Amino acid sequence: MDFYKHLNDNAEYLFSDAVDHVMVVAISIGIALVLGCALGVLAHRSPRVRPMILAVTSTMLTIPSLALFAIFIPLLGLGTPPAVTALVLYALLPIVRNTVVGLGTVDQNVLRAARGMGMGPWRRFARIELPLAWPVVLTGVRVSTQVVVGIAAIAALVNGPGLGNEIFRGLRSLGSPFALNFVLGGTLAIVVVALLFDTVFILLRRLTTARGIR
Repeated sequence: MDFYKHLNDNAEYLFSDAVDHVMVVAISIGIALVLGCALGVLAHRSPRVRPMILAVTSTMLTIPSLALFAIFIPLLGLGTPPAVTALVLYALLPIVRNTVVGLGTVDQNVLRAARGMGMGPWRRFARIELPLAWPVVLTGVRVSTQVVVGIAAIAALVNGPGLGNEIFRGLRSLGSPFALNFVLGGTLAIVVVALLFDTVFILLRRLTTARGIR
């Protein structure tokens, strides 16, 4: 009962932090989608630089989140900028890798036929390669989003926005009768946000993928 009363009493703060969490994740994923797709296309087109691109983006995931957030404090200060920058770096690998895989699965016979019809490189990419690779790319974006939703909670340590503030509010008040309620409330809200994002991607895949390749 105490937990439900806590949720009711702090619903306004939880909702505000949840909105901030959604916004910082959405901004980070939007930036990562543009950068990740660009790097993925470059890696697909240039086999020589592909190992380097994949190695660098893979390395980002091996850096502890607290350390990566802290690295950007001298450059960007506290708040949203270091949080978004770190989250973008964490989100890149699944998007880059799935872009490379998706473009690699496009039937070369289809591309040769398009070339024979007089379609230029950019038109082939926009009309054929990207639509055919899009389901795989979108899966990478979906994975990145789930990763970022969780890591975004750590951004509270650099004064970033989001539900991590609820969790760390509880950790700072350990020993009080309300500490666990803050931690559970923030954690539960993060799970709900992750499920909402996942539902959006399921709908987005159905709306943006041709019926023949769903």
